[in-house]
Amino acid sequence: MSKRIIPIATAATLALAVTGTTHAQEPLVVGVQVPTTGSEATYGVDMQNAIQIAVDEINADGGLLGREVEILVGDSACDPQQSVNAASKLASAEVVGVVGGYCSGATMPTLKTYGDANIPFVITASNSTKLIPANPGNAFMINSTGHDQVRKAVDFFESQGIERLAIIDQGDAYSQDLATLTAEEWDKRDHTVAMEETVNKGEQSFDSVVTKVRSSDVDAVFWTAYYADGGLLIRQLRQGGYQGLIAVGDGSNSPKLFEIAGRAAEGVYGFSNPIAEFLPQAQEFIEAYADKYDGSPGPYSTLSYDGMKLLGWAIETAGTTEADAVIKALASADGEEWLTGPISFTDENTLARSNFIILRGEGGGWSLHSN
Repeated sequence: MSKRIIPIATAATLALAVTGTTHAQEPLVVGVQVPTTGSEATYGVDMQNAIQIAVDEINADGGLLGREVEILVGDSACDPQQSVNAASKLASAEVVGVVGGYCSGATMPTLKTYGDANIPFVITASNSTKLIPANPGNAFMINSTGHDQVRKAVDFFESQGIERLAIIDQGDAYSQDLATLTAEEWDKRDHTVAMEETVNKGEQSFDSVVTKVRSSDVDAVFWTAYYADGGLLIRQLRQGGYQGLIAVGDGSNSPKLFEIAGRAAEGVYGFSNPIAEFLPQAQEFIEAYADKYDGSPGPYSTLSYDGMKLLGWAIETAGTTEADAVIKALASADGEEWLTGPISFTDENTLARSNFIILRGEGGGWSLHSN
């Protein structure tokens, strides 16, 4: 885990030789944009924790440019208006960069705020393709986009002999984008999208959806939204007698899906970004997380950790916190190895590879599927 901060430590040592002290100046403040309240707060707090671990390691090795690093959290609550307020708060604080971004619909409007302020933004979870044309050029997505997830999902559905597919979303930037892209690709491959449905966030009863799924004679149901409502849908689908394949997108890769869905989540498949427990190189990180927070790191912890380390690497590479130089350094990433794998970017500032894996619900939690 420490190998990624070797350049940071080296630069900090040089700074010490010149100045005779570290942390003599005011700390560098990094903004953290995550949902710490609302239905997705579990993800957000976990992401914040992982970023703090990265900051602790950076500071233990001398900080950035010889200065200690602190974080300032902006709560997006997965709500567009609140996320804009959070982004304005961070921009006003003149942070040297921002790490985070979970719900794509809440991340979308902050792109203008950070773009206008010319703040480097490492997006660690949000991956809707709608973010790409809205990016002013200062934001970098280190989670693979919806295009990559769709290819993984559609290839998997075909491998399972699926023909008639039901796709259910919640109408937000993330889930609707994933649903639309999946429907287009499924149709392009000459299969049948037997049902497309948009449900309201916070829905408690999915009776009409269950009825429609059963009457549509579908082979598989793909839930493209978040775990809080996805768990309820899965439970009600099974209680309603649907026995076909159920799959969820990366917004539902939380272990909490099993707390909500119960035994109904057994056998459910999930398409996911890299998760700590399935990364052999993440063992030290898992131990550090357990020591500091007395728990296990969640699905977006490793990407969040990498996002903070990547920003630190860019600042050290630039040799300054001047925004244009840091943005240029981020764009120059050329396959350096991080906890979740190599990072380099396309011309659109998206991850230049697919990082998606397939999970399967077993024994009340996720296991890594061989496909």
